[in-house]
Amino acid sequence: MKETELAIEEGGWDELGAEATQIRRIVFIEEQAVPRDEEWDGRDPDCVHFLAWHDGVAVGTARLLPDGHIGRVAVLEAARGLGIGVALMEAAIEAARRRGFAAVELAAQTHALAFYERLGFRAEGEVFLEAGIPHRNMVRRLSD
Repeated sequence: MKETELAIEEGGWDELGAEATQIRRIVFIEEQAVPRDEEWDGRDPDCVHFLAWHDGVAVGTARLLPDGHIGRVAVLEAARGLGIGVALMEAAIEAARRRGFAAVELAAQTHALAFYERLGFRAEGEVFLEAGIPHRNMVRRLSD
């Protein structure tokens, strides 16, 4: 992928919320059948958001919560396999590092464990259900 094809924008919910909402609605609510009230948890205004643009189109999103958790990582189906998820995660990890976090954490859908492991995350604890989907907590120390 050429550098000019992919850009990651970082900002608040006011700036990035409209595009992030559309991506999350498609990926989580439509594709994965996550209940609306679980997806829209009221925490977005307090988060740092990331939007991935590919050829000028918003195709992916993620958020960094004030406690250092990364969540709501979503890439539209047509843009998967292009490195967009990795770019979003790298941006979120770097933002956490800039904010002084010693580690970042996330709750990974179990089908995505290997993706996060390649980014240096380590699974902890048992599998649990969130929105009816199996998840596992993961952590990455930022000193690694």
